[in-house]
Amino acid sequence: MRSTGILALMGATLYASTVFAAGGVTPYIGYNYGGDSSNCASLRDCEERHSNFGVSFGSAGGTGFEQDIAYAKNFFGASPDTHNSVLTFMSNLVVALPLGPVHPFVVGGVGLIRPHATINPTALVTSKNAAGYDLGGGVSLSLGPRLALRGDIRRFNTFQDVKLGVFTGGKLSFSRATLGLTLKY
Repeated sequence: MRSTGILALMGATLYASTVFAAGGVTPYIGYNYGGDSSNCASLRDCEERHSNFGVSFGSAGGTGFEQDIAYAKNFFGASPDTHNSVLTFMSNLVVALPLGPVHPFVVGGVGLIRPHATINPTALVTSKNAAGYDLGGGVSLSLGPRLALRGDIRRFNTFQDVKLGVFTGGKLSFSRATLGLTLKY
């Protein structure tokens, strides 16, 4: 029994060192659009898209695992009496096709989507944790051994209905487009 635990620990350490050897951190900026985020069906010709920022870390250009954390202020729209946002924390599988310095990839996973709203600063504050998923794809362009430019588009959906003061119910759904700089380690 003890030798099994030691072998499992050695395997996990070997796996982690392989993952982190090909890993990276990608801070990014982007826009949320479509679905519950705005009245725009697509990213092009859309004046109501809402900015977001975040960071992904884990796999850098290859097949692997990533954690993605993002925040979007004024997700449901800006208003003097309402402050709102959405925080996403997703665990994703990334499958990339290395074609020299260009790596197209698909990404998908599950995690937390947390909308928050404050309606009239002295009144109602609501937040809701919701399980959700994201699916998308993009491309990573290597700029050298330690740097890459990465862009992607993803679709986010909750599994269950979300009810907030500014969002009256139903599943939360939106798209996100981002551009970031990957620092490989």
